[in-house]
Amino acid sequence: MDVLIDLHAAWDTLRFDVYEVNGHVESHYSKSNGQWSEPEFVVDPLLRIHGMTPALMYGQQAFEGLKAYRTPSGEVQIFRPSMNAQRMMRSTAYVSIPPVPEETFLSCVNMAVAKNASFAPPHGVDAALYIRPFIFGTTASLSMASPDKYCFCVYVTPVKVAYGLKSVRALILEDYDRVAPEGTGPAKVGGNYSPLVRHIEAASASEYGILLHVDSKTRTEIDEFSMAGFIGIRADPEKAGSYILAVPLGLRTIESVTSDSVCRIAQDLGWKTERRAVKCDELPEFEEVLAAGTASGLVPVRSISRRSTGEVVTYNGDSEEPGPCCAKLLFILKSIQQGDVEDRFGWCHRVTSVG
Repeated sequence: MDVLIDLHAAWDTLRFDVYEVNGHVESHYSKSNGQWSEPEFVVDPLLRIHGMTPALMYGQQAFEGLKAYRTPSGEVQIFRPSMNAQRMMRSTAYVSIPPVPEETFLSCVNMAVAKNASFAPPHGVDAALYIRPFIFGTTASLSMASPDKYCFCVYVTPVKVAYGLKSVRALILEDYDRVAPEGTGPAKVGGNYSPLVRHIEAASASEYGILLHVDSKTRTEIDEFSMAGFIGIRADPEKAGSYILAVPLGLRTIESVTSDSVCRIAQDLGWKTERRAVKCDELPEFEEVLAAGTASGLVPVRSISRRSTGEVVTYNGDSEEPGPCCAKLLFILKSIQQGDVEDRFGWCHRVTSVG
């Protein structure tokens, strides 16, 4: 086990990776009674399942990602878990899995964090306790019929921010479509992500930190980044010192908790937000572009390239540092998440102890 609890300096060496912790939480569902079992804390990180489960054969699974933070008082709080619970319900509907009730979701997440609270990084460290809920069918089956039993698990691990604090170069992916119209784009399921690995690795080899997806039908509209939502920012021509945030409508994409939070913060600042189709032709009009996600936080994008046309659009002078809008929004977001300011939005769930 990585010794992270007693050595404060070790927190600075964290990566975005999996560390051994005290255990995870499980809840099981059976069609015979139509109910989810009471959450159970399990020490063994390994799952024993039949090799012929539809989760392994046909990808019948869904997952989530959220974070918990330690506050100045030493308490641990989870950021917007109810929104993740609702999003998982939408994802499971796509893959014919019975929904996990919000109360069960929150109870399992709370237990997983409470039982591993010593792994929540200290306040003031640029790290968090990452929470990974996931669900899958467990009954062995060769047919495409829904299985009789399902397992809902919640694992946690301490992590640093996935992309760090520096800006990244983005590449528009043109030789693979992440989603199709009326497809599974809005669902957080593995089948939307595993085909991207080779493209992410190829882009990384060419020094692109992130991929940007456009719509598969016309290739003219922005969808999202591979692991984060898209936010374009431009000055508000009607109000000096104010800005407008443009976020793709979301008909084909994951509903980003971070993006939604940033837009709410922007509105609270008196800025405008737009949920609409964002055209690729608009990219040069933005002063800043941000990638918003749970793993990455809020990442400034320094440039967006399109190989087929040779076009490269740069932002914030192609600087490695975040632009002024990103810096302001990120500061407020982190202050709320870490309990440095009053949570006026009611987003944070304080972790309670469990027996």
